[in-house]
Amino acid sequence: MATAVPLARVIRSDLQESVHLGHVAVCDPAGRLVASAGDPSRLVFARSSMKPLQASVSLAAMQDVDLPIRMLAVMCASHNGEPVHVRTVTALLRRSRLGVSSLRCPPDWPMDTGARARARGPRRALHNCSGKHAGMVVASASAGWDLETYLRPTHPLQRRVMKAVLAATGLAKVHVGVDGCGVPVHGLPLGSMATLFARLVRPERLGPIEPEVTRATAAMRAEPYLVAGRNRTDTALMREVPGLVVKSGAEGLACAAVLDTGLGVAVKIDDGGDRAAGPALIWALAQLGAVSIEALARLDPFVRRQVTGGGRVVGELSAEPFHLRSVRR
Repeated sequence: MATAVPLARVIRSDLQESVHLGHVAVCDPAGRLVASAGDPSRLVFARSSMKPLQASVSLAAMQDVDLPIRMLAVMCASHNGEPVHVRTVTALLRRSRLGVSSLRCPPDWPMDTGARARARGPRRALHNCSGKHAGMVVASASAGWDLETYLRPTHPLQRRVMKAVLAATGLAKVHVGVDGCGVPVHGLPLGSMATLFARLVRPERLGPIEPEVTRATAAMRAEPYLVAGRNRTDTALMREVPGLVVKSGAEGLACAAVLDTGLGVAVKIDDGGDRAAGPALIWALAQLGAVSIEALARLDPFVRRQVTGGGRVVGELSAEPFHLRSVRR
């Protein structure tokens, strides 16, 4: 088993204070490993990086529900809880005459500091996963499935999600746990996550949900602000490079698909440090030629994050210039 490699470093006052170790996998739509750093077989939970596929399954279950692109984008989101996100989530629920009370994600505070300062308290609509849950509720209502139990692995919607996960990864089975928002979460090798993302932009292998996957990823690229929001790597990357589909997950997981080449990229920070995942993902994409030198310069605030002390900048967290190992095929 390959060991983790340095993917990001923290320098404070000219002293290396922390090192984030992790792993990178790059796969093509056939599931072949193209390049890697560290251990591409490292087992991970997919967390919110699974949302584009989950949203596609929800969309496929909807009958006579016409969704604008903005609503489909927020179904794929780990959003900041800014007013535009909350408005879009509630508008999505109204499509099926549902309210926020139908959501089963826990009440939460906004991720965005400005929105958090204005919030009067935690609410379900403010949870970063409320768009995914709204899509699942609307899909269940449209298909005539029980709304109270859509979180259970045995629910018809979650059974369809599981079938899609297996098709998108090529695995015979995955480990099933409980995500932070309450839905089933899938445990699988990092390379399988990279394969899944490759197939999001080459969805021919996904069978009956191929049209919905195409719509979901197109919505993410068209409305990247609704996928995350202010000061978020996912939004910044998709705005800067329209040919990318980017979705981060909790515990230091970040994934992307490159439309031009059909490659999927998955990054895992071993210690779960989310702050390091974005810079590492951007550096990996730059090595693959998916992010140009000019775009990399414009993305510098997301590659090198300020470290402050006493209210002033005293250092930075930055991607370690690791090298992806090409894999002969």
